[in-house]
Amino acid sequence: MSFVRSLLGGLPGKVSFKAASASFIEATPQNAFSLLPISMGRRFQSTEVDPKDAERLNRLRNIGISAHIDSGKTTCTERILYYTGRIKEIHDVRGRDGVGAKMDSMDLEREKGITIQSAATYASWGDNNINIIDTPVERALRVLDGAVMILCSVAGVQSQTITVDRQMRRYNVPRLSFINKMDRAGANPFRIIDQLRQKLKLTAAAVQIPIGNEDQFNGVVDLITMKAIYNEGETGQELVERDIPAELMPLATEKRIELIEQLADVDDEIADIYLMEETPTVEQMVSAIRRATISLKFTPVLMGSAFKNTAIQPLLNAIINYLPNPTEVVNTALDINQGEKKVDLQPYTNSPFVGLAFKLEEGRYGQLTYMRIYQGALKKGSFITNVKTGKKIKVPRLVRMHAADMEDVDELGAGEIGAMFGVDCSSGDTFTDGTLQYTMTSMYVPDPVISLSLTPKGKESPNFSKALNRFQKEDPTFRVHIDSESKETIISGMGELHLQIYVERMKREYNVECLTGKPRVAFRETITQPAKFNYTHKKQSGGSGQYGRVVGQLEPMEKDEETGKDVSFENRVIGGNIPSNFIPACEKGFNDALDKGPLIGHPVNGIRMVLEDGASHAVDSSELAFRIATKNAFHEAFAKAKPTILEPIMNVAITAPIEFQGSVIGGLNKRKGTVVDTEIQEDYFDVIADVPLNDMFGYSTELRSATQGKGEFSMEYKNHQPVQSNVQEALIQEYKKEQANKAK
Repeated sequence: MSFVRSLLGGLPGKVSFKAASASFIEATPQNAFSLLPISMGRRFQSTEVDPKDAERLNRLRNIGISAHIDSGKTTCTERILYYTGRIKEIHDVRGRDGVGAKMDSMDLEREKGITIQSAATYASWGDNNINIIDTPVERALRVLDGAVMILCSVAGVQSQTITVDRQMRRYNVPRLSFINKMDRAGANPFRIIDQLRQKLKLTAAAVQIPIGNEDQFNGVVDLITMKAIYNEGETGQELVERDIPAELMPLATEKRIELIEQLADVDDEIADIYLMEETPTVEQMVSAIRRATISLKFTPVLMGSAFKNTAIQPLLNAIINYLPNPTEVVNTALDINQGEKKVDLQPYTNSPFVGLAFKLEEGRYGQLTYMRIYQGALKKGSFITNVKTGKKIKVPRLVRMHAADMEDVDELGAGEIGAMFGVDCSSGDTFTDGTLQYTMTSMYVPDPVISLSLTPKGKESPNFSKALNRFQKEDPTFRVHIDSESKETIISGMGELHLQIYVERMKREYNVECLTGKPRVAFRETITQPAKFNYTHKKQSGGSGQYGRVVGQLEPMEKDEETGKDVSFENRVIGGNIPSNFIPACEKGFNDALDKGPLIGHPVNGIRMVLEDGASHAVDSSELAFRIATKNAFHEAFAKAKPTILEPIMNVAITAPIEFQGSVIGGLNKRKGTVVDTEIQEDYFDVIADVPLNDMFGYSTELRSATQGKGEFSMEYKNHQPVQSNVQEALIQEYKKEQANKAK
């Protein structure tokens, strides 16, 4: 690498970046490099694409902004809206100025300073258009072409950062990273970049370095143009470009070399330039970063302070320069008419319409359905077909969203994100113009990990059920059912805070106060080895009886990462020993058995039932007989397959003063926690641990007591894991006792 250092040692005198570098960051947001020619991809032929449509798509970005709690995601989004002219003033995120963040339109969001729902908006940056989703939920990532992952300059990679990274990988979303809060005490962007490489295994490199640090932070050095960039004006609205301060030139040179070295590992063009001992031009570096980012090989890292109005405009330039337009992302659908064969969608407007409903919201104007248009155009007054239901629907009103506000439009083209009113559907439904039987691959929705009973105070009002129905439509991870034995209403979700928010929303939005029961952890039951079954259901009590015999085996099943499914019924019966019209009844019996496991009455997952053979009777066999036979065969084999109980494990992130480290870790050990990572930052320490959810109740009070109120924590579902043997035995005995009491 020494020859690269010698080549660049004389920067900027040895390398000419021309006048074009100034236009890259001038106050007017348009820049030469955002207009680099972009390939329309192998899926297109020049005769198919309208040049105007191609240019529109070339200038369109669909991005999400994701982060760990309190990394400044909503503040960053607010500054983006301000600098793009979407809002006229900057407001306090928590609503202390009486207005709050534009993208946090709910009172609860403004009070807590967190994002509860995915908010969408549409902004322009020069000649480019950006659909922005301020997203706290995974399902919104399904419809994005790129993302900005925001990290705190002090805390760095945290539990939710890891979760967001996993979600982005699931949907193959290219991303760039923005290290926020560079004005904080203890800010260290290069430590955060090391975390991206080590903890997330990303090929990441800085494309900027900070000018000043902590409370002296006042700008960034662009490592591509090798110019210093400052924000001036009352709200940082003016960008000023100057020469790099002399004291920063050695660091800038070093980090530019590092950037080139990282790019050479993932991009052939830069590798060739590197091997020829030449220096890449600005245009070559921008193009290489774009190629490598879109191909998921590289993550460019920017930095700034949203709160201090510093370095947000360069982030907007990077969104245009490095994240893909809709033509550069391959989106696939399943063609139902061809056995769900995968087909690539064509993201231009003169194709037949295909769109995905990814979010539902009940607003003051009725139900609002957010839609991503993958190909074709969605027009006001046109008819579209819900592929799942076959129902033909007229689009009465079409809007672009700006958080809680909206702008009426007559048409949304391919690649756009908008919303429509008056369409009854569910999240994940695919719509077409009726000429295609395409369905989009489903959005992954995790199972709930916690539930509790919910009872309205006083007389139950119609608003109670109305609210629950609305919340379920809005959020697929929020579930409601009636307990078959207690007749109580049970709500389920992804954590205590998740459910508390809906209880509070019910009170505020529907004027229904509720009593909540003790939270109940969502255990699961599964098997650890295969077991065969050979079961005959036979009943004779005069007249026609019941007869059904099923033969096969149960076997453990790994979760399908693409679909999220981890249960399966397979019919391998050959020769008609079980008539084909009884096979669906066998599958129903299997599904019946999954609902309530034999160990503690919780759902069963991670299991496959293979039906291999059986027998029937010409008179006594029926659907009911085979349904009962299959369910009983399941229970028989389940007991022989070394069954185990699974419990939800939470990834817990704690920050506290260093003097309390011993008591905090001791408390985690008492709760059966496994410490995954610890990091000391001056007077504070961070610890990440995996802890059973069942052992986390009351932890907030304990942490407050152990740290004199100075500690804070967050937790997020990680996975289900087997409980310890003594815990399993205790749970089984408790369940048996409950069943015995109910039988009295």
